[in-house]
This record gives sequence, structure tokens and C-alpha cells, in this order.
Amino acid sequence: MITAGELLKEAVERLKASDIDTPRLDAEVILCNLLEVDRIKLHIYPEMKISQEICLKYWKAVEKRLNRMPVQYIVNHQEFMGLDFWVEEGVLIPRGDTEILVEKVLELYNSNSFPETINIVDIGTGSGAISVSLAKFIEKSKVYAIDISSKALEIATKNARNNKVEDRITFLLGSLFDPLEKQKLEGTFNFVVSNPPYIPDSTIETLSREVKDYEPSLALAGGEDGLDFYRAIVEEAPFFLKPKGWLAFEIGYDQGKALEKMMEQAGFSHVQVIKDLAGMDRVAIGRKGNNL
Repeated sequence: MITAGELLKEAVERLKASDIDTPRLDAEVILCNLLEVDRIKLHIYPEMKISQEICLKYWKAVEKRLNRMPVQYIVNHQEFMGLDFWVEEGVLIPRGDTEILVEKVLELYNSNSFPETINIVDIGTGSGAISVSLAKFIEKSKVYAIDISSKALEIATKNARNNKVEDRITFLLGSLFDPLEKQKLEGTFNFVVSNPPYIPDSTIETLSREVKDYEPSLALAGGEDGLDFYRAIVEEAPFFLKPKGWLAFEIGYDQGKALEKMMEQAGFSHVQVIKDLAGMDRVAIGRKGNNL
């Protein structure tokens, strides 16, 4: 029977030979998922024996990684805001960059006094990372999570259930604000939040195989200049926000100026672009102005 150390050594060599960026990490994460143990156990007990059944499953999973499938889809897990999310093909993998958006909304919530339960809408919820996190960390919240993909809503619902916030989230199938309009929810939201598709169409083919071959193009392509969804949301958001409600977006690394101009021209006040740790544009926020 092969040991964990021997199995990992062979897998790392194969992943390295295929120019996988993080061969050791990927090999360990995949094996830990199958064994249901923490990575530290592999380091402490490299002589641990691995059954033939696990070996077969392991090499099938490694083969997927060699074909550039993201590790998160292979193990069906991704951490976000300290919470565990189920992910699979059909939804965008939650990224650390999006935590900046959630943290900014939490900061705005905590720095403003809201005497009653607040209403939040997440446009394009995907795996539910934003909706579930906000519902988890804002106890007095009612979140509406919208997506045009029924598969995404199925996964987001699962994540809400797994993180015990399903009672605070309403999932709605549809495009942008259409489902809210049908329910006559104009003027009821304290926050409109979105991480919309923002990659220019011409750039999609230049993305890594992990992204362009596996993640849903529906969640990536933002039109010719990447701004199509921002224009639509900025135009409609004022009709659904309460007076002085906030609009908050994740944005592309070079889209700050465009969003700032767009939101100010639409009548939003307190418009601000927040940068990530690398100094790149990452979040844009604005408050519904008195003239809206």
C-alpha cells in the first residue's frame, strides 16, 4: 500500500511537469479532501497508508487538475469571509477580492444607525458568497439574492442552508431588477450590492484556462468595455433604494474612474473608489442623492 508522502511526491511531479502554478498545494488539498483531514496531518504523518480506493479517486481528481479544472471545483469548496461555500461548475468561484466589497458594506452598516431590519439586494448572486456573508454578519437583515441562472440559485440556496441563514435570504430568478419590480419592491432597499460581469468581451480569451474554460462566461463577460451591467444597475438602482441608500459594486482593476463618473452623473453622492492591497481599483460605492 502506498504512503501519503509517496503519492504526493508523484502527484507534485506530474503537476509541475504540466506547469501548474501551485503543484504542492493543489496535490495536498485534493488528497486532504478525499481523506477528510487537515493538511497538517499529511506533514506530520507522511507514512500514512492510502487505500487503493482513495488512490483511484485521487488520480482521477489530479487528472482534472492537469486539464486545468480549478481545485475549488474538484473539491467543491471555497472559503470566503471565514465561511465555507460549496462551489461547482456553473458558478463563479468566490475570490478574496470580493471580501473587500462585503467588508465595505459591513463598515457602512456599522457606521450608520439602522433602527430596524435592513433590506439588501445582491444582483447576480452566483454561489451566494455576498448574500450569505451579509446575512451572516448582519443579524437584522433581509437579503434578496437575484440571479439569471437557476443552477446558481440552487447552489446559493445550498450555501445559505449550510451557513444557517436561509431564513434571512429570498432567492429570485431573473435579470437585474426585474424580479423586484414584479414584487413591487421599489424604494425599499438600504443597500444594492453587486459583483457583476465586468471583463471586456475581447479580454475573455486572454484569461487563464482555469477561468475561461471552466467558469461561466455569463458571470465574466461585461460587454465591449466591461461596463454594460454597471450602466444598467446604476440607471435602475435609484428606483429601488430608500432615500440615502447605498449602491456598492466590485469593479475591475482599472474601472474606478469610469464608475466614479458614471455614478456621479447619475446623481449619486459620496461616491468613492476603494483600492485593494495591491493598489488596484476594487470597489465603488455611492449614496442615493436627494435629487434621486
